[in-house]
Amino acid sequence: MGQSGFTQWRKSKKGQQTIVILAFIIIPLILLFTFTYLPFAEMVKFSFYKMKYVGTRKFVGLDNYRAIFRRDDILGALKLCLYYMAGSIIQLVIALYLATILSMKVKCGNLFKGFMFFPYLINGIAIGFIFKFFYTRGFVFDTVLQWCGFQLDNLPYWLKDQSINNWSLVASSVWRYFGQNMVLFIGAIMSVDGALYEAADLDGANKFQQFRYIILPSIKTIVTLNIILSITGALSAFEAPFVITSGANGTGTFFVVMNTIAHTNQKVGLASAMAVFLLVIIIIAKFLQDAFFKYIFRNASADDEAYDAKKKKKKAAKLAASAKGGN
Repeated sequence: MGQSGFTQWRKSKKGQQTIVILAFIIIPLILLFTFTYLPFAEMVKFSFYKMKYVGTRKFVGLDNYRAIFRRDDILGALKLCLYYMAGSIIQLVIALYLATILSMKVKCGNLFKGFMFFPYLINGIAIGFIFKFFYTRGFVFDTVLQWCGFQLDNLPYWLKDQSINNWSLVASSVWRYFGQNMVLFIGAIMSVDGALYEAADLDGANKFQQFRYIILPSIKTIVTLNIILSITGALSAFEAPFVITSGANGTGTFFVVMNTIAHTNQKVGLASAMAVFLLVIIIIAKFLQDAFFKYIFRNASADDEAYDAKKKKKKAAKLAASAKGGN
């Protein structure tokens, strides 16, 4: 194709459609490679070096990965993820319970949904400052408890006492994110076929049985998605401990410790190895969750297949009857 032929093709309708399609495919791929895959590959490469942001690099092989299991601060930060995982389970239970109620006809239901979803819209740094003053000795939380009859001297230091401070931080994360989970659950519950509820009422099923055998199997995809997002968020918790306590008094999560190692101690290679290690943990957790929910919802999958087969059979019978009537 010559220059003039290419120009004609480029100006033609088919040529312009092809150029637009290629642009929408190639440009996002270039951006994804440039800002995601290339930096990730560089980070993996850095994890095999002893290095700072500026200066010479020294190849150390797997020493950075071995150091992860030798340092008490890193292992302690990994243990703190269990607090946030427990909080994510509580968060999902609250969200699913409220979503089940608000998906029905409730007075001022939309107002409640708005109030509960609003914390998710607030910036994480702002929420950190809110709860920093909320938990400070003698401030909001202590004042409310004193109104309820508690003595200030008998109350713990919510951000200093290591038996309670991590639960305080987890509570702030639950408050922020449960509204998002609730809205996702409500959307999934509202999409359930109403005929299933009517059939359950005729069979004498109570509300709990309807939730167990109709709602939960029908929203299994959203449940799985929310749990994956919550567990991933628990492993990568950063904003609350960083803003509220700066990781002090045993509240430094994996990301807070990694931030200190990378930016304060200038151990870029070790921090990169920690990031790769965390990614591996998240991938393993994801596959374990998939296997778990595949086992939990195995009966629901069989019921879905049976329902689809029954539906197709009914449709085929209807078509056969209409064809017979036409003849």
